[in-house]
Amino acid sequence: QVQLVESGGGLVQAGGALRLSCAASGRTISSYVMGWFRQAPGKERAFVAAFLWSGERPYYADAVKGRFTISGDNSNTVYLEMNNLKPEDTAVYYCAAKFPRFDGRPWYSPPYDYWGQGTQVTVSS
Repeated sequence: QVQLVESGGGLVQAGGALRLSCAASGRTISSYVMGWFRQAPGKERAFVAAFLWSGERPYYADAVKGRFTISGDNSNTVYLEMNNLKPEDTAVYYCAAKFPRFDGRPWYSPPYDYWGQGTQVTVSS
């Protein structure tokens, strides 16, 4: 079992920055793929970024590439550093984890097995 607790959301002006944190706990968490997703009002949940504890190159959605950075540290915390925020980044952000699957899909692909409760990010114009 994996538990995920997000924090760090809030209200920020366009062009500003926020850092989200996801405290992960559970057995063998270092074996899991960690991801961030977001869901804007009236839209489906969308992939944002994914990270491997092994240090391989993270993967980002095109919409955030160059502005967001996903990383982790040895306290089993995963971060999403968000810079140059835009109003369209407004959403509830979710941390997620999955055990790697060898099903022919890219390593960062859904489905994910565990989810946090979400944290609201609002970017004003």
